[in-house]
Amino acid sequence: MSRRRLTTALALASLALGVALFAAGAPAALVAVNSLILRADGGFQPQVLPRQSYAPIRFQGYFDIAAKGGGKPVPLQQAVIDFDRDGRLDVNGLPSCQPQLVAEATTAAARQACPNAIVGSGRVEAIVATGNAVFPISAPLTIFNGPRIGGDPSAILHARTGFPEPQTFMIVAPIERRPGRFRYRVTLDAPPIAEDLGSISRVEVDIGKRFGPGNKRSYVAARCSDGVLDTHGRFTFADGTVIDGSVEKACRVKPGS
Repeated sequence: MSRRRLTTALALASLALGVALFAAGAPAALVAVNSLILRADGGFQPQVLPRQSYAPIRFQGYFDIAAKGGGKPVPLQQAVIDFDRDGRLDVNGLPSCQPQLVAEATTAAARQACPNAIVGSGRVEAIVATGNAVFPISAPLTIFNGPRIGGDPSAILHARTGFPEPQTFMIVAPIERRPGRFRYRVTLDAPPIAEDLGSISRVEVDIGKRFGPGNKRSYVAARCSDGVLDTHGRFTFADGTVIDGSVEKACRVKPGS
């Protein structure tokens, strides 16, 4: 099984993570374009945040990709996610994982190799079509704090499937800091699934790591400077379909902050 190295800036996940990250307390977003239907939803805690300083948060999110007529959807090729400047990533002093330690490992072995570098978990699902048969596959997802690449932090996304034989997917994702409206960019190039017989159909993530003395530091933190947290996503599929848009979700300012 070939693996593609991600040139990114999700870690905060993911994949394809981003449309859902700040969708707290709202109905799931749904977009239908050509033969594809994309749904995304999620939440973050706490929703009451300081106006100026940053407070630790934890977020959960998912996205689904489905074909309008059922069956295997068009494969996702790339997801580019931009994150609001009201979010912040802190990796100074956080243990990191070296990619070679988990590149061929099972899920259990990967987590045992770098237990203190785990910053999130979740699940990846795909639909595989072989001949006239269409069936789902599923694997646990682990997100590690990775090594710095060109001065930027990175994340390692790891999953292992059992079809058509045991195969490990290991993606290294540099996290790019940017000027302007958005602080971080994640660009995820999706790897082939089951020797190109499959397509990603769902990604679930749960990201939040506390560390340091008294667990007072946080891998992800946020503030509420303008009442909203904004995420922009651009998803490109194998047939040329592009789903592009922003999600703005309200936060509340902590009294006295």
